[in-house]
Amino acid sequence: MIKLHNGGAYLLNGMEIVADGPQAAAEITAKTGCEVSKEEAARQTMAYGILEKHNTASDMKKLKIRFDKLTSHDITYVGIIQTARASGLEKFPMPYVLTTCHNSLCAVGGTINEDDHMFGLTCAKKYGGVYVPPHQAVIHQFAREMLAGGGKMILGSDSHTRYGALGTMAIGEGGPELVKQLLNKTYDINMPGVVGVYLTGKPVLGVGPQDVALAIIGEVFGNGYVNNKVMEFVGPGVDNLSVDFRIGVDVMTTETTCLSSIWKTDDAVKEFYEIHGRTEDYAELNPGNVAYYDGMIEIDLSTIRPMIAMPFHPSNTYTIEELNANLMDILDDCEKKALVSLDGAVNFTLKDKVRDGKLYVEQGIIAGCAGGGFENICDAADILRGTSIGADEFTLSVYPASTPIYMELVRNGCVADLMETGAVIKTAFCGPCFGAGDTPANNGLSIRHSTRNFPNREGSKLQNGQIASVALMDARSIAATAANKGYLTAATDIDVIYTKPKYFFDKRIYDNRVYDSKGVADPSVDIKFGPNIKDWPAMEALTDNLVLKVVSEIHDPVTTTDELIPSGETSSYRSNPLGLAEFTLSRKDPAYVGRAKEVQKAEKARVAGEHPRDVLPELVPVMEVIRSSFPDAKRDNTGIGSTIFAVKPGDGSAREQAASCQKVLGGWANIATEYATKRYRSNLINWGMLPFIIDKGELPFANGDYLFVPGIRQAVIDKASEVKAYVVKDQLEEFTLRLGDLTDDEREIILKGCLINYYRG
Repeated sequence: MIKLHNGGAYLLNGMEIVADGPQAAAEITAKTGCEVSKEEAARQTMAYGILEKHNTASDMKKLKIRFDKLTSHDITYVGIIQTARASGLEKFPMPYVLTTCHNSLCAVGGTINEDDHMFGLTCAKKYGGVYVPPHQAVIHQFAREMLAGGGKMILGSDSHTRYGALGTMAIGEGGPELVKQLLNKTYDINMPGVVGVYLTGKPVLGVGPQDVALAIIGEVFGNGYVNNKVMEFVGPGVDNLSVDFRIGVDVMTTETTCLSSIWKTDDAVKEFYEIHGRTEDYAELNPGNVAYYDGMIEIDLSTIRPMIAMPFHPSNTYTIEELNANLMDILDDCEKKALVSLDGAVNFTLKDKVRDGKLYVEQGIIAGCAGGGFENICDAADILRGTSIGADEFTLSVYPASTPIYMELVRNGCVADLMETGAVIKTAFCGPCFGAGDTPANNGLSIRHSTRNFPNREGSKLQNGQIASVALMDARSIAATAANKGYLTAATDIDVIYTKPKYFFDKRIYDNRVYDSKGVADPSVDIKFGPNIKDWPAMEALTDNLVLKVVSEIHDPVTTTDELIPSGETSSYRSNPLGLAEFTLSRKDPAYVGRAKEVQKAEKARVAGEHPRDVLPELVPVMEVIRSSFPDAKRDNTGIGSTIFAVKPGDGSAREQAASCQKVLGGWANIATEYATKRYRSNLINWGMLPFIIDKGELPFANGDYLFVPGIRQAVIDKASEVKAYVVKDQLEEFTLRLGDLTDDEREIILKGCLINYYRG
């Protein structure tokens, strides 16, 4: 049972919920013997206390946060450090961990991955950081084992930066937000709302953390219940979950679009820190006696059953029992969703997976920051011990999340048990989660205990006519399916004794392989640059007026960052801004890059003092119409660029490249009815792009239209909330764009053209 409160709620002594309302104050006074205002109670959440401790401003409504530590992986750290270097970086001012868990295959092509790794190692030496070599740990497991601390805050350039189960408030953001921290600036946000997640009961055998997580995501994603808020896990049910279980739920809170998460801590968390040799990093966290939450989610853990998130989103959830009982109807619904997600580019069906009334899958994956935990793999081994995955199409791969976990699984025999069944045990690697490893065959169906199942994220390419799909499940039900040789099976449907072996953490492999500067920078070190590690191209300041051509129009309900800039094979170009930009929207709108570059030619000509019309003749009638009403709009004060429209862009990854690639191709703005996440909107702003909002309804423009936004520079300076814009037809047709809430720094970044320009002065 999951219940969402319609309004706010109070939590008394961490155990009793009182719904907000006219009688709430009297009820609280009667039960506690004291009067507490809503404002005072709101300051009693764990989240408020942590944010207050890290806020450098006097105003708790407008936060300026300094984090304790930073973490990045090899898809993001090159761009971050390059941006920081261009902005004056001399030394990492706080612990900064560079993990190499994404481009670990070291494929040839684009930026050869090992070049990026050598860049990371030499930067850790030069600027005083920590470098984790390939295959040692995925970014978030290393952070859990070595970075997290009670009451601390960590900022990571990966959207799944979530360590709330360990008492650490962690936030995943685009790279420019880490650049700000490296340059001793702050993370500026309005005080977020806090939503309580009140847990009761205990999961039944066979139900794992992914099941609980998917159940939550299915309830709150579509309605935006926790969007850009902090999820605070409380209630007696927390005590009934192991720390590994809590971590598995916590990491998936990203898929709800919340800002961050925090959990109450207890002796189990204290033991986690003891096991990892860091007892001093434990802190007991609990809400105050009377805490107020902006929303409340009640979950009876005993009612959760094995779940599955069908393609193409983690919120497309069903119980496995429900799926099996309504198989053809649900598969028919998946086909309808695919028409939207895939734009009819390929024929998609899962109905051919039905054999004798059962759903057959070709691949199982247990991996990464969500699935590769010790307890998940041990439980999977218990289920599979003594069985076989068979010699047919079905395959099973298991990726322990860190080498210490892998070593303990070897020592306790789980690796041998799994390998005997036909499963393959691989090293710590995020590849299956973003399309760089174990890409299924065309029309294949993969079940995965990983984080996302967006269209083509698993590595298939629509432009080549290839489509595969992923369904998210818990490791236990994946193992049960594997034991049933690929036929979908819930872990609760099999008899198994879970041995629950104790975990022993051995960090000697880290001592032997991880480079730790201990915060000491060595300016004499020369950074190693591979031939395809390129600097950011020059970017222009915002002009007085803008002429924008709409070069892509996306009407999907939500557009993911994977659709804006594909993951997978493009990762080998992550350190080459121009090379990577060639892939922008390639799986969603393959014509986008060509259209954007044509418009960019005109802006390059303008900047060079030439006539834009000479390289883009279609501008001639456009400018004639504009100048008939705005004669002062001239070459020296009117920038020319591109924009895209998407209904709700930015769900998913924190990768800044979803925005920076548009900027590199001459993008000046996005237009949306709303932005899916704060982090994508921040990425747009940090790359000097205007995050326009347009009211829902019929659009006044279409793909290929030119828009004119007069006085945009002055509007940003004047802190205008909305601006007049025009569609350029035979005459100007007026409509309104809104800018939303912008901080003073964000306005200045937009005016300067990007974060790099802002810091250069």
